[in-house]
Amino acid sequence: MAEAGSVSDRQANKPRNYKKVLRGLAAYIRPELPSFAAAVVLVLLSNVLSLAGPRLSGEAIDAMGVVSGSVRFGIVREKAFLMLGAYIGAAVLSYIMVRLITHASQRTVRRMRQDTFNKIVDLPLVYIDTHQAGDLVSRISYDLDLVSSSISQDIVVISASMFTVIGSLIMMLKMSLTLSLAFLVILPVTVLFTIYRIRKTRPLFRKRSKKLGEMNGYVEEILFGQKTIRAYSKEAYFTDEFRGINEAGIDAYYRADYQAALNGPSVTLISNISLAFVAMVGALLFLRGSFSLGVLASFILYSRRFSGPINEIAGIFAEFQSGIAAADRVFTLLEQPSEPADAKDAEPIDNVRGEVVFDHVSFSYTPDHPVIEDLSVKVKPGTLLAIVGPTGAGKTTLINLLMRFYDPQEGEIHIDGRRSQDITRESLRRSFAMVLQDTWLFQGTVRENIAYGKPGATPDEVRRAAEAAHIASFIESLPDGYDSMVSDGASNLSQGQKQLMTIARAMLLDTPMLILDEATSNVESRTEIEIQDAMNKLVKGRTAFVIAHRLSTIQSADHILFIRDGQIVEQGTHRELIEKGGVYAGLYQAQFA
Repeated sequence: MAEAGSVSDRQANKPRNYKKVLRGLAAYIRPELPSFAAAVVLVLLSNVLSLAGPRLSGEAIDAMGVVSGSVRFGIVREKAFLMLGAYIGAAVLSYIMVRLITHASQRTVRRMRQDTFNKIVDLPLVYIDTHQAGDLVSRISYDLDLVSSSISQDIVVISASMFTVIGSLIMMLKMSLTLSLAFLVILPVTVLFTIYRIRKTRPLFRKRSKKLGEMNGYVEEILFGQKTIRAYSKEAYFTDEFRGINEAGIDAYYRADYQAALNGPSVTLISNISLAFVAMVGALLFLRGSFSLGVLASFILYSRRFSGPINEIAGIFAEFQSGIAAADRVFTLLEQPSEPADAKDAEPIDNVRGEVVFDHVSFSYTPDHPVIEDLSVKVKPGTLLAIVGPTGAGKTTLINLLMRFYDPQEGEIHIDGRRSQDITRESLRRSFAMVLQDTWLFQGTVRENIAYGKPGATPDEVRRAAEAAHIASFIESLPDGYDSMVSDGASNLSQGQKQLMTIARAMLLDTPMLILDEATSNVESRTEIEIQDAMNKLVKGRTAFVIAHRLSTIQSADHILFIRDGQIVEQGTHRELIEKGGVYAGLYQAQFA
């Protein structure tokens, strides 16, 4: 499984086609096109007003009579008020445009986040098992936040800058072709430099996002293992290990941010050299009488407005690259295949009797490590099959195959004579109730957790299930009884109480088949006796699959499989296996010596 994950990671980290990423973003932005189109119009109008400012300023300078000596105060006052009105109007339009873009971008990212969550829910277990949970969380939170910032801020700045650059260039060409050519002579240097910086920084930001995902995954893993870490006094070890991961992350951030930080000052230097050259040429042309002082002043203002957006683009380029790298990671996840769809001819299964047949089933997570090899067994309806064996023998894998979390590479599994692949996954899984060793409770009331698989359950049904699981008295002792809240991660419950609650959840379901994977492993001996009695009632009339290490819990099983290395070593009833004196009898004697 680890090897499968590494292959997937290598594929995910290959250089991506950024046109494809931009097309993916465009698909999500498309529903908001009216808002973005209105924003473009507002940007255009705002720039038209702001571009009028330098022209009016030049006309006001000429009206001041700096060269002629005759001041025309009326014209100066008129131009000043027009400038004020133009700049205020431009600011108001920009404010409206920013609000419009912000709302549109948030709606866009909301759809992306929902689709990303839906994809995570639909991913096959093989993907979940081979990727860190923290990395997946990073994509739906941090990465999408960066995408939101790029849409709401970077795109606005870039689009506004484009209008400003084009408008300023048009105004400069109308004023003086000679000065415009002098100004544009350095423009190719700016363009080539920007292209170079794009190629230089793009992979750095992709690596930065990847390192953050790895760091989040490691931190989440450590948080879940705090008790074990402290019990073994390994705090210093994991602190040192995190130091290395943190340094790798900081190094990735430093390299990306350092290279990005060079963009703004470098482009500013090129722009200032261009402005100095324009000022020198303009001064010579003014002395020759080619144009007035006001025209020269206006031209220099337009040249600065031309250079300013280029500097802004260089400044936000780091954020934009980071946003593109984040979008790349999100789309990489969205492109992952979901759990395979049901076969076209697959049909729901109803009135399940509970006959299960494993017919020469073989399965491996990776090609060179078989987990189940040519396993065959038949389970009659209403019987209890116990599965025992050493760790790593393939016991839980059988359950994964039975639930179709995975499909066998060879052989078939039949339910009531029908191939499992010919049954819809939803109806097949609804035929089972599961109690696992790893308890899972969500933040909500006790009633909601017990009724998780049967949302329409009545309070009496929930109470009877809790009584059968011997947890009703504990629940009723809580301040709010069944309406008491289970905290995030069920940290306000003991491990045994959590296990009992999941057993009550299974008891509430009226399913023809049942899976118990070490269901009593976290319960003390006295409670185990009570639970065993409840289990006997629970499995009565149902086909039950029980994985157990405590052989005391399966002595009454109808059939017992002892599995080792994915193969059935022994099978029979408890008495038969004891009389046989094989590996099962040896394990039993070891536990009850």
